[in-house]
Amino acid sequence: MKNTEQQFLNELDTKLWKAADKLRSNMDAANYKHVVLGLIFLKYVSDAFVARQQSIQQQLQDPSHLYYLDPAFYDDDKSYQQEMENELEQRDYYTEENVFWVPKESRWAMLQNKATTPSGEILWQDEKGEDVKMRSVSWLVDNALESIEKHNPKLKTILSRISQYQVEDNRLIELINLFSETSFANPEYQGEKLNLKSKDILGHVYEYFLGQFALAEGKQGGQYYTPKSIVNLIVEMLQPYQGRVYDPAMGSGGFFVSNDKFIENHAKEKHYQAEEQRRQISIYGQESNPTTWKLAAMNMVIRGMDFNFGKQHADSFTNDQHPDLRADFVMANPPFNLKDWWHQSLEKDARWQYGTPPEGNANFAWVQHMLYHLAPTGTMALLLANGSMSSNTSGEGDIRKKLVQEDVVEAMIALPGQLFTNTQIPACIWILSKNKNNGVVFDKTKRNRQGEILFIDARNLGYMKDRVLRDFSEEDTQKIVNTFHNWQYGEDYQDEAGFCFSATLADIEKHDFILTPGRYVGAVAEEDDGIPFAEKMQKLTALLNEQMAEGERLNAQIKANLKGLGYE
Repeated sequence: MKNTEQQFLNELDTKLWKAADKLRSNMDAANYKHVVLGLIFLKYVSDAFVARQQSIQQQLQDPSHLYYLDPAFYDDDKSYQQEMENELEQRDYYTEENVFWVPKESRWAMLQNKATTPSGEILWQDEKGEDVKMRSVSWLVDNALESIEKHNPKLKTILSRISQYQVEDNRLIELINLFSETSFANPEYQGEKLNLKSKDILGHVYEYFLGQFALAEGKQGGQYYTPKSIVNLIVEMLQPYQGRVYDPAMGSGGFFVSNDKFIENHAKEKHYQAEEQRRQISIYGQESNPTTWKLAAMNMVIRGMDFNFGKQHADSFTNDQHPDLRADFVMANPPFNLKDWWHQSLEKDARWQYGTPPEGNANFAWVQHMLYHLAPTGTMALLLANGSMSSNTSGEGDIRKKLVQEDVVEAMIALPGQLFTNTQIPACIWILSKNKNNGVVFDKTKRNRQGEILFIDARNLGYMKDRVLRDFSEEDTQKIVNTFHNWQYGEDYQDEAGFCFSATLADIEKHDFILTPGRYVGAVAEEDDGIPFAEKMQKLTALLNEQMAEGERLNAQIKANLKGLGYE
């Protein structure tokens, strides 16, 4: 993305958030997000519909196009215009291009126009010819959402109604005007026309608002938001160009969004059409939180991405929505150290191929659930608490040992602290593959990595983006990604003291199957300053003695001063 485009998006983010947050009044961020994100959703589907409608109109007026509507077949301009309007309302024109059908009462222009209608006045006539009267602005928005759901079964039960949050009409009108005044189509910045589509801008705004709400909600908000830099890191490492992608703890769908951007970002480099390549990706997800499940679905719709999130929100362990799925790529950030997850029905479950996970911690339940759903040639990555690399309690050490012995662990990455909005627990990335003697990624073949595990210690990477949160720069991400890929492909990989080490299974057995990278990468070698060790030690010892003597002198002085003040 060009600097001007990035600057435009950054300024737009800040402008919209500040304006929307100012209207929040006394509402909790947890409730307010449904109002704002619901309006962003309505704005997007309406904009996408109008853009398609304009495209259809051009086709209907183009003599060379299949859809051409010849004026010569109509008695007068009125009849022709009437037929044109009828054609523009044909649903098939929209669904064939994966554009959601938006009924008239749900279109943004209608919403903006009718929002200031006094209560009790007639808005329009329904399908039965009966008058529909204005009740409130929140009712108007809910009606728009309900109509979209009615005409698009895929969205059934997904869109949250906003009336329950009791937002004042004047505040809703201000929000509607805020999004109306912002140009999402044909944007310009400092006199330069930008190469950004409405979908790109609205998707970016949606993602930014998700992140801001996660910060505002603290621990609870972090349940549906994984830091973008960590999501991008995992996607770049796995390189999911095509196949089935699965996330059993998907939150708001961040991994799927990043996957979509990955395909677009590498289109020019790999010489393919991004839109065609997207069709080779199938998205499968699951989420137990009903609110977050809806946010994820809306996130996909805003980007025009097809998806299968199961019939309902559900627990991945006790109500698996994709029991027969074998995915080519599995990516997830499940809840760390989840305690309340076990159910009697999980006893002797087929997924526990490496040992039954402890009832008080779901870490290795997630690992095995994901491995169970991984295709024979698939690769997976998940974020877990650092304890998963070394814990031996309740059989966790035995499960980890078997995972290593069965040679499904491919790489371990230790991450720095303060990356997450909702927890200070240090985290790591597990990368696992069922067959390390395979792998063709687009146009490159991986080498045989059987009997090897790559350890990367990234704890010293990153920067503090504010006083609380750490983040990865693009250079940090590329250093980890390039190290992993060079190791996989056998291209210019070298162990680097303090950062990375390629260990054999025998090495790991010597460390009792503990997978903490720090045990393997060693310490960074210090530069030789040319001073012999004995001489250096003598100088340091002399300095230490000098400082200890100075400390004793200062203590005696402090005692004398206290005595002079009457303190013994």
